[in-house]
Amino acid sequence: MRWWGWGDPGHPPGLPAHALAFLRETVGVAPRSCPPVALAHVQLPSPSLPAGALAELRSLLGEEAVRETHAERVGHAAGRGYPDLVRLRAGTPKGAPDAVVYPSDARRLRALLELCGRRSLALVPFGGGTSVVGGVAPLRGAHAGVLSLDMRRLDALVELDRESRIATVQAGMRAPALERLLGAQGLTLGHFPQSYEHVSLGGCAATRSAGQASTGYGRFEQLVLGLRLAAPAGELELPALPASAAGPQLRELALGSEGMLGVIHELALRVRPAPTYRRYEGVFFTDFASGTQALRALAQERLAPAVTRLSDEQETRMSLALAGGGGLKGRLGRAYLGARGYGGGCLAILGFEGAAVDVEGRRARALALVRAHGGLPVGRSPGEAWRAQRFVAPYLRDDLLTHGVLVETLETATRWSRLGELYREVGRAIAGALEKQGTPGLVMCHVSHVYETGASLYFTFLARQREGHELEQWQAVKRAAGDAIAAHGGTITHHHAVGCAHTPWLEREIGESGVQALRALKAELDPTGIMNPGKLLPA
Repeated sequence: MRWWGWGDPGHPPGLPAHALAFLRETVGVAPRSCPPVALAHVQLPSPSLPAGALAELRSLLGEEAVRETHAERVGHAAGRGYPDLVRLRAGTPKGAPDAVVYPSDARRLRALLELCGRRSLALVPFGGGTSVVGGVAPLRGAHAGVLSLDMRRLDALVELDRESRIATVQAGMRAPALERLLGAQGLTLGHFPQSYEHVSLGGCAATRSAGQASTGYGRFEQLVLGLRLAAPAGELELPALPASAAGPQLRELALGSEGMLGVIHELALRVRPAPTYRRYEGVFFTDFASGTQALRALAQERLAPAVTRLSDEQETRMSLALAGGGGLKGRLGRAYLGARGYGGGCLAILGFEGAAVDVEGRRARALALVRAHGGLPVGRSPGEAWRAQRFVAPYLRDDLLTHGVLVETLETATRWSRLGELYREVGRAIAGALEKQGTPGLVMCHVSHVYETGASLYFTFLARQREGHELEQWQAVKRAAGDAIAAHGGTITHHHAVGCAHTPWLEREIGESGVQALRALKAELDPTGIMNPGKLLPA
């Protein structure tokens, strides 16, 4: 991954001239481009491992498995949240690990945990490095040093039980690698978050990830049947059973633990036959409220397709403006929609996957329900365009930052009865905070996942950066949005996890007793507090 941004360093810039013109008109751009500094100019604190610790690590893990070069430390200095990228591009990350370690098996991982406990070294698990909430920030807390624990060498397919449809993998495996292995066997995991190109499976488990097709395949925690977690106090081995009444499910405590209890290093995952037929298409609604009512009906009638996604008016407008081109994005397409009363409306993407006969049957029933709620099906072009570009947005964020545009996302979820209120109040809070900063912006939202009882809301906002005050500008908006979410019945995170960014609101969601229960669990499994300090638990 680019050390200063997202994805493949060879990926070309993706912001065409007409898109830049739209942004210049709507939110404003910097008068000159703002590229990242050169890697050599990134400022890092000097390593401060205790005397002899580096030699002991190399003796334990091997020479090549312990790295302290400038490039390695920069590459593990942060995740990919907005504050991370602002600091990285300026060459001033908030911190850096003293070294990066790459254990290659469970035995060496156990020995590493014991060494870190003896030496008082904080250990920060690092999968794909895609956290947008500070989940991989190399914080040392009160410890003598901090190591980034890169999981990429723990990346084997341990077992594929085709009869039971269970794949057991080491947690450092990346999602695309597993899909390639499963695809060769006619199977799929079905988990495709926006970070899919780089995300590790252990990271998905540690953050309770939700992929773009989770409405159909299930959130990541629903795909995990068993796991192994290496904690400083010992190994937690939870077998892959179809069901169990043997007390509270400890698996649920490990999922979402964000590396603060130990290292998830093996997973037993539910897999399914790969779809032989896919149909992605667009549906327009006159407004966001009618679209959400249609999605509610789909979910409650159990007709929601694998991908069920609805953009509000602002996001629909921006998507069409940035895309350009013909079809529904061109003048004739807009005239077609306008003539039918959908010109300023909302675009939904419905993605059906499975066997052809089954897909067409479910699709027919779903579209009949959608039409009954005022939806206008517009064919496959919008759906296939979205599917082709589904992992591109993080690359566009890099381009926007180069042009001096603040671009950030946040997500939440609530029950259907409060969805309209939450959408309205969070959008209002974001817009108001940007106005107070003197940088009025564009606030957009989409529903990304639906359930029988409610749905998620995924907000994106753009504004001209306050030069020299980029982080203060971001923090003001983040605080306003978080307070609005907590006040209006939403979860502080639907799938991005807590990390550092969301800790101020955790107690308001789970209560003081809930926080104390998590602290007690951490004290039991990580008595010296070396695992991922500063994450999940409020200070």
